[in-house]
Amino acid sequence: MRGARCRAALPRGTHDHRARGLRARIAQPARVPENPYPCELLLAVKVGKTPYVRFDLNDYTIPYTHVRRTLTVRADPRRVRILDGADLLATHERSYDRGAQIEIAAHIDALVARKREARHHRGLDHLARAAPASRTLMLHAAERGGNLGNITTHLLRLLDRYGPAELQAAIEETLASDAAPHPNPVRLALERRREARQAPPPVTLILPEHVRNKDTLVTPHRLEIYDQLAGDADEHA
Repeated sequence: MRGARCRAALPRGTHDHRARGLRARIAQPARVPENPYPCELLLAVKVGKTPYVRFDLNDYTIPYTHVRRTLTVRADPRRVRILDGADLLATHERSYDRGAQIEIAAHIDALVARKREARHHRGLDHLARAAPASRTLMLHAAERGGNLGNITTHLLRLLDRYGPAELQAAIEETLASDAAPHPNPVRLALERRREARQAPPPVTLILPEHVRNKDTLVTPHRLEIYDQLAGDADEHA
């Protein structure tokens, strides 16, 4: 009775006004927020020796400087972002294939250049150990703007053909004659020395890598380290 008396006390037309307002609100479409709610997958991924991040059965490249660490993947339906802490390393278009490699050309180019540089340094070290005079030759070549990678490659071939002793002597002869710091004068000196010995032309032997590396210099470790490890093990026993 009390509810009926209250409704009766309301002005005429109030119920119709409220009903129209309710219908208008229902018919009005919902407003889309200006800043949509972030809908990303956040994942920590361990990276191995190769500069690729595995995500959702595919591999995405990263800079080679960020291997062997844990990175963060933020993925949405359109793109995959890879971060190291707060630093953005790469942004890729997301792939829904299986076993695909999604690559950024700059990542691959930097990796190839790094490997080439590493091979060059290994070649220089091997050459310097076999023929120490090659260091001086390479310094002179660098002062003249020579192509050190090309010179190193040719001197290593001469080392394989003639051996370290002959290469060392030929480089010393080249340096003493003030000839250009280039493999050609070294090769001519090697040939003159061979003809003076009346030796047959050298034959290049293509050997397996494990045979070529059998004389690799190995730096021995101090034996005291093993004694210390053994002592620590006895203490914990």
